[in-house]
Parts: sequence; C-alpha cells; structure tokens
Amino acid sequence: MKKSLWKKRAKNAFWVVFVVGGLWVAFAPHTRLTPRPSVTVKVQKPPLLEEPKLEPSQNLGGEEQAPQNLPLPGGGGVSVPVVPEPVVPRPAGHPAKIAIVIDDVGPDLKGSERAIRLPASVTLSFLPYAVRLREQASAAREGGHELLLHMPMEPVGHENPGSGALMVEMPMSDLQQRFEEALASFTGFDGVNNHMGSKFTAYADGMNMVVDELQQRHLFFLDSRTSTQSVGRKIAEEKGVPSISRDIFLDDDTSPDAIRKQLEATERLAQRKGYAVAIGHPHATTMEVLEAWTAEARARGFELVPLKGLVSGK
Repeated sequence: MKKSLWKKRAKNAFWVVFVVGGLWVAFAPHTRLTPRPSVTVKVQKPPLLEEPKLEPSQNLGGEEQAPQNLPLPGGGGVSVPVVPEPVVPRPAGHPAKIAIVIDDVGPDLKGSERAIRLPASVTLSFLPYAVRLREQASAAREGGHELLLHMPMEPVGHENPGSGALMVEMPMSDLQQRFEEALASFTGFDGVNNHMGSKFTAYADGMNMVVDELQQRHLFFLDSRTSTQSVGRKIAEEKGVPSISRDIFLDDDTSPDAIRKQLEATERLAQRKGYAVAIGHPHATTMEVLEAWTAEARARGFELVPLKGLVSGK
C-alpha cells in the first residue's frame, strides 16, 4: 500500500515538473531568443569629400598635363580632377616676352625676302657666305629688324657647315682670321650665334677666342644650343659678355601643325619664366605660320621683342 502510494506521488511530481518546465520554455524571457539591439555606426567621410585640397600636377617637361580623374579612396564612383599646374599671371605692365630668331638668312633670296617682311620685332641672323649679303642686310635694317651674324662652326658628324667655318683642328691663328673675316662680312649686327657647331661650341679654347672677339666689339652671344656640351654661354658669363640661350627650335619638323605646336610651347615657357627664345629658319611653311602667329600672339598679350631686349633686360 505504501509502495503504491509512493509511485503515485512520484508520478504526479513528474507531471508537475514537466508542465512547469514547458510553461517556462514557452513564456519566460530568454536572453538567447530576444533580438539584439541595433547599433548605429557612424562612418567618417574621406577627407577629400569634405574639403578637397588639390596639389598642382608637376610638369617637368614643360607640357601642361590634361586634367585627370582619380578615384577617391574606398571607391564609390566619385572622382576629383587633378588640376594642371597654374600659369602665374604676369604683373600688370609686364607681359611675357618672346624673341623669335630666324637663322640661315641670306643664301635663299626668296626665303630671305619673306623673312625680312616679317614684323620688325623678329631678329634675323645672316650667314657670312650669303649672296648679296650687304644688300640683304641693309634691307633688313631698313625694315627695322635686329641683325645677328650666324657664324658657321663645326658640327659633330660629317654635315657641312659651309665655307669659312670654325673647325676644332685648325690652328688658333687660322680660327681668329676666319672669325674676323666673318665679322667683317657685313655691318650693323648686334650679336653672334652659332650655325651648327655641336662640336666647336664644346671646344673651350675656340670659344674663348670667339668670346674675346665679341667682348672687344661690344657684341652679345646667343648660344643656339646645338649641343648640351656647349661651353659658349658659360665662358661668355665668366668674361662678362652679355649672352642668352635658345629655348625652342620651331621647325625641326617643317609641317605647319608641328611648327604651331612649338610656338604654343614657346608661349607656355614665356608665361612661366617671363620670356622665351625660339629659333626658326626661312622655310616657306615657317614663314607662313609665323605671319599669322605674330598678330595672334600680340592679341593674347605677349610682347614680341628683338633679342637684344632680352639680353639686356631679362
């Protein structure tokens, strides 16, 4: 009887526990089943989106770079333009100056006549062996042009610089005689620049002689820079002889588009440093492009000047 009663009580207790446990699972709060609270994460925007600070692109080669679009860190399809190097405006009353020099004037009469018809601000450099040299030089002076002597000098290689050229292997007395004859070939020029001369302008003894002659005659030296090894301007500066160097050749490629691009490069350089010196030749295409460009350049605010104006006041 007692055993049967104990079994009954145990059975009842089991069901009580079972029912209470089921109710607990069904209705009591349980941390694993309740949803986690949402967390708001504040994402900081990249600095470039808040306040862009753009550095000018560096242009070591002289050509302006076209704007580029660079993606921001993290993607998102947003881009910021890279601004080309700004051109610093010239102070009021001080426009950028450009000197155009036409080399090799004289041998080709038709080309020379057209060069002489260019605006008076264009400097003309005459070869000493030109035909009817004094007559041509006189016409150029009457047209208001500044004149140079375009002195033939020995190049690297076998190209012929023309008669009366200064050659490295010549005795110094012969070099001086040739140079004096060239200096006497016509009158009224303000300076001398080298025709070819990639070899001779690197010859210090020869260039010392040239600069000494210029010093005695109060002439300046334009280094045509046909060689990076030229010592001409360095020697001129050491001796106190006024000098300047060519910046750009206009017509190594004589196509009109190529010449225009070189003139554009000349303008950009003049804007950056205040002046530029460009050398061209009396080719028909060069003359045609320059005839149009001279008026256009003035309209854009450039001052076209004879070379002497830069040598004395740059």
